[in-house]
Order: sequence, then structure tokens, then C-alpha cells
Amino acid sequence: MDLRRKSEKIISKWYEDGDKKALLVTGARQVGKTHAIRSVMKAEGANLFEINLIETPAAVRVLENANTVEDLVIGFSTLSEQKIEKGKTVIFIDEVQKYKDMITKIKFFVEEGSFRYVLSGSLLGVELTNLSSAPVGYMMTVEMFPLDFEEFLQITNISETVLASLRDSFVNRTPVMDAVNQKMLDLFIRYLVVGGMPEAVSRFADTGNVNDVMQIHRDIQALYKLDFTQYEAADKRLILTNAYELIPSELLKQNRRYVVSDLKNGLHFERVQNTFLWLKNAGVALTVFNSTEPRIPLKLNEKSSLFKLYFSDVGMLTSEYGMSTKTMLLTKNQSLNAGGIYENVVAQELRSKGYKLYYYNSNRLGELDFVIEHKNKVLPLEIKSGKDYTIHSAMNNCLSNPEYQMDEGIVFANCNVSKKGKVTYLPIYMIMFLKQDEGQVILDKIEF
Repeated sequence: MDLRRKSEKIISKWYEDGDKKALLVTGARQVGKTHAIRSVMKAEGANLFEINLIETPAAVRVLENANTVEDLVIGFSTLSEQKIEKGKTVIFIDEVQKYKDMITKIKFFVEEGSFRYVLSGSLLGVELTNLSSAPVGYMMTVEMFPLDFEEFLQITNISETVLASLRDSFVNRTPVMDAVNQKMLDLFIRYLVVGGMPEAVSRFADTGNVNDVMQIHRDIQALYKLDFTQYEAADKRLILTNAYELIPSELLKQNRRYVVSDLKNGLHFERVQNTFLWLKNAGVALTVFNSTEPRIPLKLNEKSSLFKLYFSDVGMLTSEYGMSTKTMLLTKNQSLNAGGIYENVVAQELRSKGYKLYYYNSNRLGELDFVIEHKNKVLPLEIKSGKDYTIHSAMNNCLSNPEYQMDEGIVFANCNVSKKGKVTYLPIYMIMFLKQDEGQVILDKIEF
């Protein structure tokens, strides 16, 4: 099944606007970067020259030795029969992580002005030099993630009319028709099982076979672990692999906290801090840092040595737990410890919408699963997988503290929409509607 992505709108707008800046599409392996670029360029009728630095290693040497755009064109022309025409061709360089100095060199190519450039690859936050200080005037960046729940819905029979009605319920905080609400909760469970990796979603849409989905997830994880060995020094490979593999068991803990000493007894955070930074920058894990005070700016109160770590895709997490966990999810078995799974999917959705992720913990007030900056306020979020979703003492304590100036707290759970005081209860699937500016949700919607 050909899946449409929200990021395609951004890529399409870049092309249609005639922006001379290079476009850099980032994201973890297998999230659909190359497919999205090809799909948009085909739809736009672009004259696309594509070269992959892994499949064509000689292209790296061309980039290293190209002092002018003419050098680049001549070099690339010897490696491919595709035509390159000045003023017409969009040059797409894939797997750019193989050339560390790409960010520096692209500035000079863009300045020359004969071509437009699209760059893509994985591990860019790890491998590319100067990525964090890339020249703003020369490059636009789009980060891709696994399909979010709204994108996942395109493989279902949920119509845009139903989605519009659900959006209205979210914005106005009004209950959803029971039958519709239950259907959406069931579909969300399916999303927990399948996740948002495009190949897994497409295969599930075609076959409905969960075993196929699990095999795809295993194959993707094998690629991730291969990256650990290919792109890092020998002394760091084992700790990277172990740190990544430990995530599922850490999420089974009551507080989901990642304890560094679980990697090795007596190990301190300072010695392996770069390991967790690597996983985050590679896009294979999501970090949620502790904020010592739930006040804006949350970054000012960040304590990076206390954190939670989630998989970048919830389907890969449930595959790691095994078929029995997926079965228990689908059959709504209440004995399943699903708290970490629910928190993972919320972290995934929030991160894809651009939120910086934090949690808050206080011996006096309790712990909030997430605190985010939303509409210039701190918004506390509690994520509940069980029936006791109305019990949330930490949220009550924080909402009643005038120092924190919190207007509302949201509990996402297997429930319908309701409100009690400052606490709003929303069905877990409505996390798809929480955006930086709720007034713009219609602009952000995906057409099915």
C-alpha cells in the first residue's frame, strides 16, 4: 500500500515555492524519507537526479574532490546515465551521512545557484559535521518520524467526516458517541501492535499478519544494531547495544526511569552520557528528561542525568515484548502491564509534533508522566492504561499550586471525553490532535 505522509506537504511546498535553499530530510532508518522525496518529486514532475552514497561509494570521492559545481556535475555524470540540466534538475543525494562534510560543502553549491538540492540520510545527528550549526540561509530541515496515529488511520475505513467530528470533540471538550469512541480505542490498540514504521504498516494493511510485522521490526532492529558497530568505536559498540536493548525492561518499572547502573553495577551517568546522546541523535530512541520545576522554560530546570528512554516506534517495542503482549493488548487483558507502552506511544506522538519532552517528579507532590510547554503554559499530562484513570494525585497537587499557573491538566486513557475541575479526561487516541497551536489543527490534518 502506498502510504501518504504529512511531511510530503512540506517537501512539496519547498519545491513549489522554488526555494533555493537545500532541503535536508532527516530521521531514523526506515521511516520513509527516500520514498517521501521520490513520491513528491514524481507528483511535481521534477527533473530528479538521484544518487545514493552507500550504493555508489565513488560519489563520496566526487563530493570530496568537487571544488566547483561543474566538478560535481562532471563527476556525478560519470556515475549515472541520468541527465543533469542546469536550472532544471533537482539533485537528490541520499545516505549523506557517508560524507561527513556535506553540511559545509552544500553552502557553496547552493550559493552557485544552478541547481536545487535535496539531501537525506540516517544517523545525521551522529555523523554529519556541523549539523547543529548548519547555515540557516542555505538549508531547510524536515525531520521524519514513524507514521503517527492519524497517518496510520489511512489504512482503516475511518472517514474525514469522522475525524472532523473527533477534532471538534477534542477542541470543545465534548463527549464522543460511544460506538465511535470504542471503535477508535480499538484502532489505537491496533496501532500499538503494528506501530508506525512504513513497511510494517503497509504489510499489515495488505495481509493483516502480525507475524510479518514482527519480522519487519526484527529486521529494522538488526539494521540499528549494525549501525552501532559500523559507526562507533569498538569500545562503545557493546555499551550502545546493551543500552538500547535495556529500554523495554526499564519501561516495565513502575516509574519507567532509566537506571544507568542496570547496564553495569556501579556505572555512573557521566561515563556513558554520550551513549544516550548517540541513541537520541540517531533517532532510534526518545529521551524524556526530568524537569526539577514545572515552570516555563522547562529547559532551564532540566536535569539530564535523570531521564526516561523510549523506543522511537511503539510497534517495535511491543514486538520486543513478544506475541503474547500483542495478543494481550488486542484482547484487552487487564493483567498486562501496559503503562510503558502507553507512555511510549505518547512520547512518540508528542515528539513528532515538535514538543520537547520532560517529566516532573517531587517527593512532596508526586510524579507527572509528561510536562510540556503548550500555548505558553506548562501542560501536565498523565497517561493511564488501566481503569483507575481518575486517580492522579500528582496532577491534582500541581494544578492546585498557584506558583505553577497551570490552567488545565490532561489525562489520556481508555475513556471518553469528560472534565472535572481543571482536569480533562481524553481518550488516548486524541493525543493525535494535541498540537502546538490547536487553532491550526485543520491546516495540519491529513486527507484520506
